[in-house]
Amino acid sequence: MRKLTFGMSVSVDGYVAAPGDDLGWGVQSDELFQWWSDRVGATGLALYGRRLWETMSSHWPTADQQPGATPAVIEYAGRWRDVPKVVFSSTISEVGWNARLVTGDAVTEISRLKAGDGGTMDIAGATLAGAAMRNGLIDEYAVVTHPVLVGGGKPFFTALDNWVNLNLVETRAFPGGVVLTRYETRR
Repeated sequence: MRKLTFGMSVSVDGYVAAPGDDLGWGVQSDELFQWWSDRVGATGLALYGRRLWETMSSHWPTADQQPGATPAVIEYAGRWRDVPKVVFSSTISEVGWNARLVTGDAVTEISRLKAGDGGTMDIAGATLAGAAMRNGLIDEYAVVTHPVLVGGGKPFFTALDNWVNLNLVETRAFPGGVVLTRYETRR
C-alpha cells in the first residue's frame, strides 16, 4: 500500500490562502525552498486539485527557462515536470506536463491508487486533501507554519466527523520563524 502525504504552507491561524486566494503572506528562504524541492523529488505520484494545478502548471513547466532562473528554481522545475501527476477536476478537459486527468469520484480514485504499488503519493490542494482527510486516507501531514495571522481564507484542515489521532515525527525551524511540524496518522 502506498503512503499518502499532505503538506502545505499555513498561517498560524490555519489558512493556506488568505481571503481572495492571496498567497503573499509566506516567508521565503532558500532553505525552505530546498525542503519543498526535496519533497517533490521524493514524491512518486502527485495528486492535484484543479485550482492548485492551474497555479502550478501556469508557472513551473517553464520556470527554469525564465531570465534569472536560479539553480534552485531550475532544480525544482525539473523535479516538478518529472513527477507523475493526477489532476482531479470536472471543469477542465485536458492536462499536460506528465499528468492525467480524473473527472470521476476523487476519493474512489485516491483509494485505488493508494492500494497499489509505488512510491509515496503527495496530495496538493486543500479542497482535494479535505476529501481525502474526511475519508481517512492521509497517512502524514506536513504543516509548514508561517508567522502570520491572515484572519480567514482557505483552511488547511477540513471539518471532520471523527478525531484523527496523530504522532509527531519531526519538527524543524526555518529562517524567518517558519516551523515544520510533521505528523503521522495513528492507526
